[in-house]
Amino acid sequence: CSALDPIATAKIEELIDELRENFTIVIVTHSMQQAARVSQRTAFFHLGYLVEVDDTEKMFTNPTDERTQGYITGRFG
Repeated sequence: CSALDPIATAKIEELIDELRENFTIVIVTHSMQQAARVSQRTAFFHLGYLVEVDDTEKMFTNPTDERTQGYITGRFG
């Protein structure tokens, strides 16, 4: 949703929230804020490899892998 204005982004995120009750939705984004808002589970990929998958809240507050921690804290990316 990066090319959309904030109002359109909010509407799409609301729709995602409604659809998640009946569907699995996969979103690919560079926006950590958006991932935290709309996802229940998060996967972190680095250089084409899956590094970590966990519940979104845990991933953003207490990631297991130091590469995930480095990305979330802005040390690289």
